[in-house]
Amino acid sequence: MRVAFLTQDLQLSGGVGVIVAHALQLARNGFEVDLVLTRATDRPDWSHRGLASVNVVQLPRARARSYDVALATWWETAQHLFDLDAGRHACFVQSMEDRFYDPGEPRRRGAALPQELPVRFVTEARWIADTLEAMRPGEKVFYVRNGIAKDVFAPVSNVPVSGGGPLRILIEGSARVQSKGVRDALAAVRAMSAPRHVTVVAPDGSAGGLAGTDRAAGPISQRELATLYAETDVVLKLSRVEGMFGPPLEGFHKGATCVVTPVTGHEEYVVHDENGLVVDWDDQTGTARALDLLARDRALLHRLRCGALATARSWPSWEQQGQVMA
Repeated sequence: MRVAFLTQDLQLSGGVGVIVAHALQLARNGFEVDLVLTRATDRPDWSHRGLASVNVVQLPRARARSYDVALATWWETAQHLFDLDAGRHACFVQSMEDRFYDPGEPRRRGAALPQELPVRFVTEARWIADTLEAMRPGEKVFYVRNGIAKDVFAPVSNVPVSGGGPLRILIEGSARVQSKGVRDALAAVRAMSAPRHVTVVAPDGSAGGLAGTDRAAGPISQRELATLYAETDVVLKLSRVEGMFGPPLEGFHKGATCVVTPVTGHEEYVVHDENGLVVDWDDQTGTARALDLLARDRALLHRLRCGALATARSWPSWEQQGQVMA
C-alpha cells in the first residue's frame, strides 16, 4: 500500500516530528510512504530520527504518482490534498488549527476550512475526535495516540530522591509564539520565592537572553532533550493552545513531574495531584505558589514524580502506535 503525508516542510517542530514518526512506523510495517513537501524552502531539513527510511518528494513529483491513501497534515497542505491521485483522501489533525489565529484574521477562516472537507479524519487526541464528531454528526474519527520513542526517552528505573538544592525547572517552547506561554512561565518563575534553576528549550533558538533563564538550549536533538529532562524536577508548560503536547510526557519518562495549564490535550495523561499539578489560566501568583510548594515539600515532589513515572511506563511506544495506525 502506498501512503502520502503532505507536509509543508521538515523543520524542527513537534507536529512535524509526529508526522515523521508515523511515516517511519508505516514504512516498517511494509507500507510505501512518501513525505510530500508542499512548500519550497532554502532551509535544510532537520535530521528527524528515521527520516532516511521514508521517501521525501516534492509536490510536482507526487502529482505524477498514485496512492492508496493521501493525508493532509496542516490546513495549508489541505489545499493540495486533491492534487494527488489517491483511492482515499484524509486529514491528520493535530489541533483545531483556526485557534492559532486571532478572531478576524483571514487565516483563521482558512485554517477552519479543512474541517468541512468530504474526507475522513485521523487525530492524536480524544478531545479533537470528540469535537470533529460533534461538528459532523455521523462521522467516526480515527483516534491514534502519539507514541513515545522509548529508546530515546527510556523510562528511568526509579525516581532519584531530590536533595535540598534549587528546584530544577524546564520550560519548553518558542518564545516567539505567544500561545506556547514561555514568557508567562518565566514570569511565574520570577515570582517564586524559593531557589530554582531554570532551563528554557526552544526549537527555534529563541531561548537566549530571556529574563529568568539560567540555561538556554535549542535547537537540540531528542537525545539531548532527554538528557535535559533527566536533570529536571518539573516541566513547566503554560500553553494556551495544544493538540496533545509531548514535553511533559517526555519529562515523565525521565523522572520529572509537571506544572501545566488545563490546555486541551493535557487530559490525555496529566492527573492533578497524582502525576502533576494543573494551575489556572493567567494565574502568575498561583503558579509561583505551586512551584514554591514543590520546592519546599520534597515529599510531595517525589510522590508526583513517581506518579509521572508510572504514567510513562504505561504509555505506548511509537512501534505500538504504528501498528494501530497501520
